[in-house]
Amino acid sequence: MRRAWTLPVFSFIATLSFVMVSVIDPTSGAAAEVETYAPADRAPVQQFAADSDATAVVETASYEIIAPPEPEPEPEPARGFAPSAGTPDPGTAQAIAAEMVAARGWGPGEFDCLVALWNKESGWNVYAMNRSSGAYGIPQSLPGDKMASAGADWQTNPATQITWGLGYIQGRYGSPCGAWAHSQRVGWY
Repeated sequence: MRRAWTLPVFSFIATLSFVMVSVIDPTSGAAAEVETYAPADRAPVQQFAADSDATAVVETASYEIIAPPEPEPEPEPARGFAPSAGTPDPGTAQAIAAEMVAARGWGPGEFDCLVALWNKESGWNVYAMNRSSGAYGIPQSLPGDKMASAGADWQTNPATQITWGLGYIQGRYGSPCGAWAHSQRVGWY
């Protein structure tokens, strides 16, 4: 007859045996031997002895002082590079702008810069309004009513807004690429 405590005691001893085998390696006695090594032969120590007849000789190359070179001229400010805008659809605000840019004697590269600039500013939306600054229209005039100098229909007419915007750009930046470069550098024009 088995007693009630024999199974738990047997289970405890068996489990303890498995755990102890994992903790204490039974073959560790063989690996516990210490290996000894004989000290290595030492190499002779390097020594330096200075002779009393030793002298230090220092030679220098001759040199000549000349005037500093003239500074290079400052490079012209970089013009903005914009991707090609292509040919605008007839009757659009961009088509009106392309004609006005050409009439000012600016090349197609200037039109490309203008398209990139006003894409960024207003998306060529005649009614675009910046809620934080109050800038208005295609060129984002601040305040918008400045464009009234180009025409009374400044709030709705893309030609009036473009005329004003190109005049502003020419007076302030010289060209659309100058305005685009400034916008790329500081985030606004």
